[in-house]
Amino acid sequence: MTKTAWVFPGQGSQSVGMGLDLLETDIAQKLLERAEAILGWSVPEICKSEEDKVSSTLYTQPCLYVVESILADLLKEKGAFPDFVAGHSLGEYVALYTAGVFDFDAGLTLVKRRSELMSQASEGMMAALMGFKRPELDEMLETTEGVVLANDNSPGQVVISGTPAGVQTVLDTLKAKRKVALNVSGAFHSPLMADAAVEYQPILDSVPFQDAQVPVLSNVDPAPM
Repeated sequence: MTKTAWVFPGQGSQSVGMGLDLLETDIAQKLLERAEAILGWSVPEICKSEEDKVSSTLYTQPCLYVVESILADLLKEKGAFPDFVAGHSLGEYVALYTAGVFDFDAGLTLVKRRSELMSQASEGMMAALMGFKRPELDEMLETTEGVVLANDNSPGQVVISGTPAGVQTVLDTLKAKRKVALNVSGAFHSPLMADAAVEYQPILDSVPFQDAQVPVLSNVDPAPM
């Protein structure tokens, strides 16, 4: 029997105008009203800004969380339900919301604080690498200061993160079929986020987590939670 997984993307997947085609739905109107009360600003206004405000970490993460949550709820309204959920980085918050681990407001409160802290830690960059020899990458990461393996997505596709100098050294030196600097404003999933993680812990501890109603495949351990 075929099983269905809903996988929610993270930062870097945003685009100007995203979610605007959903505005007339009842679900969108309800969640957008709640979002504005929590955030203090309008998600649609940020998403349609020609200044690409949606690509600023402070706005990107809440906007993605809200738009993806609307899409998940619309699918459920139409009778579609996943057998598993997962998310890349920020997308994991939507996966947890979809699985009933916390409600929309609690998830957005976490994402709001996460985006504030991560936007302050903005001195860094990330890049995706595809079609490379893993031993060469591993050796380069060991010998290059300021860059680490951030997302080990598959044998042929990873994301590195760190200081601009460290990441650029790998981009300039490693032989790969494709190398893409990501549209993010910091060195996420790297030691440069350590201070932000410490400041984030109190609000994370304040939110009660419920048992997942749908198996969640974690970014850390692929075994269903």
